[in-house]
Amino acid sequence: MASQNEGGAFFAGLVIGGLVGAALALLLAPQSGEETRAQIRDRSLEYKDLAEENIMEVRSRATDVGHKAQEQVAALQAKSMEAIEKGKVSATEALEKGKISATEALEKGKISATEAIQKGKESVNQAMNRNSGDLNEAG
Repeated sequence: MASQNEGGAFFAGLVIGGLVGAALALLLAPQSGEETRAQIRDRSLEYKDLAEENIMEVRSRATDVGHKAQEQVAALQAKSMEAIEKGKVSATEALEKGKISATEALEKGKISATEAIQKGKESVNQAMNRNSGDLNEAG
């Protein structure tokens, strides 16, 4: 964008410089005032037409650049929405995997706790059986 602005400034300077140069050349040329005024009028009309053409061209380019910018913004918005959707899917999948892992860990914990309780009961029963056998022998 900056190079387009610089190009526009250069072109404007070129046109203005050309107009000033042409006006000075006409004013300093050895001819009658009537001829000079006619030449100035003719040249000013030519430069006016040239300026209008250039203005139309610049407007057209600006419009094209605006449309391209809008297209790029729309494309970026589409990509952003796609990325957001992928992120949502990934987050949902991760959450589901986490739930499954937590459920599996809980089940394993329950099984381990049940086994530990069962072993504890068996140990208590064995100890009680040994103690009752010791009591019977003593008594």
